[in-house]
Amino acid sequence: MAALEGTVPVAGAPCWVSLMARDLRAAQSFYSDVMGWTFRPSTLGSSFSVALAHGERIAGIGCCPGAGHPAVWTPYFAVRDADETASRISERGATLAVGPLVLGEGRAGIAADRDGAVFGFWEGPALTWSVGHGKDPVRLDLWTRDAFDAAIFYAEVFDWARPPGGCTVEYAQDHIIVQAAGRTVATLRGGGDEAGPDPRVRPRWNVHFRVRDSEQAAAAAVMAGGESLPVPSPAGAPDGAFTIRDPDGALFSLSGA
Repeated sequence: MAALEGTVPVAGAPCWVSLMARDLRAAQSFYSDVMGWTFRPSTLGSSFSVALAHGERIAGIGCCPGAGHPAVWTPYFAVRDADETASRISERGATLAVGPLVLGEGRAGIAADRDGAVFGFWEGPALTWSVGHGKDPVRLDLWTRDAFDAAIFYAEVFDWARPPGGCTVEYAQDHIIVQAAGRTVATLRGGGDEAGPDPRVRPRWNVHFRVRDSEQAAAAAVMAGGESLPVPSPAGAPDGAFTIRDPDGALFSLSGA
């Protein structure tokens, strides 16, 4: 989670996305080349930075040298009580990997759901940040084994569908939509394969960024040492979307604005 500026996010809604890289400078160089991002320091210390797109805060990139962790893009969800959230995660058969830990003005934890998709949770004030569809720069999709089962898990952990003031859940024909204040903030889709050899179809939270020219960005990713891969068709990605694997192996997707 990045340095904080006093905004109280909607409980249960995504409030940030962050990459934990193996080398902060190398990651900044890659994402600068591919996405055109610039970076500013975070108050969380020299191992963390905030990525800016056209001056707007869009994501965090951090580094934990020697930790031996896989590089992964992680969405964070706002919670009222990090300890209670951690207990709910463990009680429902998921894995609490980190925390809750004090970070800046808040507390954070990282977990993996029952199918292995990694996510974070955050208690405290947060940056002003936007996620959803339309013109927002970021969208979140859960690619999972069973969307209905995943919706039950996350609803119990994050109090989805428990008004007032929280997130609502709508069931579509082949996916589940999570909304906050009338805005779509996440989509859950089934069909993931936990044992699949292709990491794109394993259960995971996919962070999807919008860029001005997705073909140019995908080509830049290859030039910068990453890979550009086809988007699995069931993922519900928009036209002109690409799955990108950065040099550390972290997956994300992008499409044109």
